[in-house]
Amino acid sequence: MAFEVEGKLHRVFPTEQKTASFQAREFVLEVPDGNYPQLVKFQAVQERCTLLDNFNEGDRIKVSFDLRGREWNGKYLTNLNAWRIEAAGAATTPAAAPDERFPSDPFPDYPNTPPPANMDDLPF
Repeated sequence: MAFEVEGKLHRVFPTEQKTASFQAREFVLEVPDGNYPQLVKFQAVQERCTLLDNFNEGDRIKVSFDLRGREWNGKYLTNLNAWRIEAAGAATTPAAAPDERFPSDPFPDYPNTPPPANMDDLPF
């Protein structure tokens, strides 16, 4: 399951070498939620641990992540595995920039005056 969320990078933890072949790095994102912002912990694993190197605490970022859950020793665990991290508000589509082919006023020579109040052009 893939999800996206934007927020402020609240805390970044160092990369931890869990086993000889597995590393993970956790970080906390402050997500606005009405009067009470939520502090949500994510993790990046393996080569994705370096995705956080380009950001500082306090930066606004957008995180793409997968929701993972499993059982271990009778306990149920949930992880939010980040697989892409980018600056929030970055233009991701060309449509975000103004398009010069479409001017803001498509009819600049047309008079911009309202019709007379007594004008009744209805056919019935």
